[in-house]
Amino acid sequence: MSLNPSKADMEEWIPLTPIEKMAQTDYDVIIVGSGAGGGAALWRLCEKWRRTGKRIGLVEAGDLLVPTHAANMPVFNGNRFEQFRVAHSDHVGNLLPDFPNAIILRALGGRTIVWAMESPRFPPFTFETWPISYRELVPYYNIAERVMKVNTSYALGSAIQDILLDRSRSGGLPEAATVPLALDPQVTQFGQVHSNPAFSSIDFMARALNARPFDLAVRTRAVRVLAEKGKVSGIQVMNWNRESYVISARTVIVSASTLETPRLLLHSGIPGEAIGRYLVDHSFVAAEATAGRREFPEVLGTSKIYVPDSEERRFHMLLLGPSFRHKFEEPAVADSLPFLFYSYGPVEPRFENRVFLQPSQLDAYGVPRIDIDFSFSNRDMALIEQMIVWTGKWIEIAKMSTRRPPELWPPGSIRHEAGTCRMGDDPAASACNRYGQIHGISELYVADNSVVPLTAGANPTLTTIALAIRTADYIVETSS
Repeated sequence: MSLNPSKADMEEWIPLTPIEKMAQTDYDVIIVGSGAGGGAALWRLCEKWRRTGKRIGLVEAGDLLVPTHAANMPVFNGNRFEQFRVAHSDHVGNLLPDFPNAIILRALGGRTIVWAMESPRFPPFTFETWPISYRELVPYYNIAERVMKVNTSYALGSAIQDILLDRSRSGGLPEAATVPLALDPQVTQFGQVHSNPAFSSIDFMARALNARPFDLAVRTRAVRVLAEKGKVSGIQVMNWNRESYVISARTVIVSASTLETPRLLLHSGIPGEAIGRYLVDHSFVAAEATAGRREFPEVLGTSKIYVPDSEERRFHMLLLGPSFRHKFEEPAVADSLPFLFYSYGPVEPRFENRVFLQPSQLDAYGVPRIDIDFSFSNRDMALIEQMIVWTGKWIEIAKMSTRRPPELWPPGSIRHEAGTCRMGDDPAASACNRYGQIHGISELYVADNSVVPLTAGANPTLTTIALAIRTADYIVETSS
């Protein structure tokens, strides 16, 4: 892309490159997918290669849906935001009996344009089975939190937050804390405009553009990774007109999602016994409760509290207050306030839980559709029982009345699926190494939730982004 783009280059809110032009370019790195991992890798490569002639490209199967997180759009209140999310999601779970609530969102930014922005770290003790230590990831957590503006100051001075934190901590949950959110609380001042508070992967693309040019094609589906004799050479893509192109690249980073990344690798014939295996997702228990309106001051503020995994209680709990549901509207005056209580439990990684291809069922691009085998183990069910009990306890501790008792939701409900290309040192039990490189294939990397060993109940997005930044650094350090 030219440093001085023409009017034709700026017809969209982000510069696009014709796929025909990308097919004539030899890239140092091509990235497949623009969600959390793909966006983080793109930004870090552009930052590190700021003053080089390296060629970086990214292809996205979806379109330019919104130019920011949907929560930043003034036309979306709570209900319209949810309608937008549902309308633009591919509800693939309708064809997956074992994973019925799964969705895929194909758009620039991926699911980060509608995510909840919850950004806790995985606790140190949950890295006990990882190929890397918590200490090794800390520098990348620090970078990710800085760029994403992760903080807890959004709840400072909130009366309802302070009251519920005090009830939780004094009632037997001393670890209760304000949820870290990727939400910029800074007001506009000193000539600096802060108009994009909710973070999405599009923020990574903005930072990347400010560092150096890169090529971007949307409406471009990667259908095959090209590799021969243990070395990657590029990708085959198709546009929405089903026209096929080959993009050459020295390095390929696949960031298409936990379900789509193994689909692409399996269809490409990439060897690896663990590719598509060890599918995990958080078991998800949800409850609804109410509290008397007169128990809180007139000005409520906002409330979002979590209790992180502990060595005694190996799951993550969340309390969501009513103020998080409203935007450009006042909550209805009522005698009681509604609250949501969630618990997320890590699922045992098992070889038999998998994403696999159905060769006889092809999509419009000629790629086999996926199927899923998934079930909870006895250990999972035991943890779920604890989650149900503790969710009920927290409602009591918070001095609320149960409106809908804790219940387990179907797999895929929480959209935290991971593990289908998990990292590890043993090629027989993992798809990629500790840097995200597919075992046995030089310069082929994965950077999305699929690499994450989901050993904690926390939202994995921050961890995925930290790992993607680490992978990008490794590519920079080892490139010639």
